[in-house]
Amino acid sequence: MEGITEGVNKMSVSETQKKNRIQVSNTKKSLFFYVNLSKRYMQQYNEVELSALGMAISTVVTIAEILKNNGFAVEKKIRTLTVDMRDDPGARPIPKAKIEIVLGKTEKFDELMAAEAEQNGDNEEQQN
Repeated sequence: MEGITEGVNKMSVSETQKKNRIQVSNTKKSLFFYVNLSKRYMQQYNEVELSALGMAISTVVTIAEILKNNGFAVEKKIRTLTVDMRDDPGARPIPKAKIEIVLGKTEKFDELMAAEAEQNGDNEEQQN
């Protein structure tokens, strides 16, 4: 247990989970869950990093395109790489494709979010 604590204490900031990173899975949540989560992260941090492995890469690209096409985000950085994954501690590493897309807020972001919130408020009133 002490070894684990020691290892965690020695970690640099780049190794720890970034606060504005969303790790996307193509099986766990719906596409629009990630779109809405990305908007909230951009409100809070001014930018969001979408990250995915393997088959979830297409989901990340779709999320980024939805945000860009609707005027919420601009692309800041795209990074593709290959990471070695192991199923078991002693197993041979298996290379997996990885993508990281950093999106920033557009100038119209706050205006679009306010309009969306107003529209959602109207929809809730109509349902009651």
